[in-house]
Amino acid sequence: MTPEDSRLDALEARLRALEDERDITRLILSYGPLVDSGCAGDVAALWTEDGVYDVDEILMTGQAEIEAMVRSAPHQRWIAGGCAHVVGPPHVTVDGDEATAVGYTLMIVNTPDGFALRRATANHWRLRRTPAGWRAVNRTNCVLDGREESPDLLASHFPTATRHRP
Repeated sequence: MTPEDSRLDALEARLRALEDERDITRLILSYGPLVDSGCAGDVAALWTEDGVYDVDEILMTGQAEIEAMVRSAPHQRWIAGGCAHVVGPPHVTVDGDEATAVGYTLMIVNTPDGFALRRATANHWRLRRTPAGWRAVNRTNCVLDGREESPDLLASHFPTATRHRP
């Protein structure tokens, strides 16, 4: 292999890493607009066929259950009343065809007194490259209400990080 070939291979690897991170970030950031517009099938398609979405209030296994959540009467009431799932930019780590990401989601709802923050959650995603592109294998959300598991979930993405606990 010539030095030029080596440089080209290295450049292609770096480009693929950047494209992977971009694709994963776009997938994660698409959740808010899709779920708030009621695009149930498109929300479900963010996951693998047997993907898991674990929210404090409910555990959904498989695309059908995720799609049903978006179509549900309670979720449709959130949309009709005015809500926004604001997804913060994720911290993504790619390892071949597997990846993890952590970040935050804020749910803002319209109330008679104006918009209010209903919930803030820590999010941990496990993702896999599929023939159709990157898909979520598992997403876990924990409400940031002081419980230990929420910051633990965030810290789990950073294997060398050590949490300070009083």
